[in-house]
Amino acid sequence: MRAIVTGAGGQVGRELVELLVARDRRDDVIVAADHATMDLADRDAVLGTICSVEPEVVFHVGAFTAVDRCESEADHAYAVNALGTRHVADACRRVGAHLVYVSTDYVFDGTKATPYHEWDSPNPQSVYGRSKLGGEAACGPEATIVRTSWVCGRYGPNMVRTVLRAAANPGTMHFVHDQIGHPTFADDLAGMLLRLGIDRRPGIFHVTNAGAVSWFEFVQAILEAAGDDPARVLPISTAELDPPRPAPRPANSVLDNTALRLSGLEPLDHFRVPLARLVSYLQAP
Repeated sequence: MRAIVTGAGGQVGRELVELLVARDRRDDVIVAADHATMDLADRDAVLGTICSVEPEVVFHVGAFTAVDRCESEADHAYAVNALGTRHVADACRRVGAHLVYVSTDYVFDGTKATPYHEWDSPNPQSVYGRSKLGGEAACGPEATIVRTSWVCGRYGPNMVRTVLRAAANPGTMHFVHDQIGHPTFADDLAGMLLRLGIDRRPGIFHVTNAGAVSWFEFVQAILEAAGDDPARVLPISTAELDPPRPAPRPANSVLDNTALRLSGLEPLDHFRVPLARLVSYLQAP
């Protein structure tokens, strides 16, 4: 396989590169492209990299994911997430590469009373969500679009790392109880991205770990996995956040993995399985 991974310095990108390298196929060519080596907003850089490598598949994981900063840096968000994805898709068409694009639960407004499936109509409420939906539109019908949510992993900032760091100090913590979603773990997500890319399956797939929880309940689960007291975390509402977050969050961002299930693909584990694995890794001396 000849493959390029964009966003290779991020938590999902690093897991995916490690997974590809671990295949240990002598003829594999794996190019890990981060912002320093391929600025997604730079059309010439994107076309130059992809057209010179001529990959069979491009795993487009790179994005501007600072949700609140996107509200004040909208041009940058669209330049990277929407226009940058257009550049990647253009280059993929030129060399015949299959594109796997990672999108987000933020493409939905969060008002649905039940989980979102792949055929629900998007209605993003934030700049981040709108820019990522713009990236989806740029991919074309043959691409694989993977929507995911609440990503945590061994690398980079994420909720599990934040909670474990906060738990090292005495006292209580407060997390919102009125935002519900599926935690997703970067190593599990990377494995499914690889599977979908190798299969060259077109269309939209929701890929998350199982188990719908609020942020409050997820933090309780993190503390339990770490052997700490879950009673240390107290629930608050989104309206009580001080200061309030600039970008609106979907109250319901639970993604039903309908397309995976109907395609006969094995779903990811319940989030408590990879959570235990991650906490053990992060707590190791």
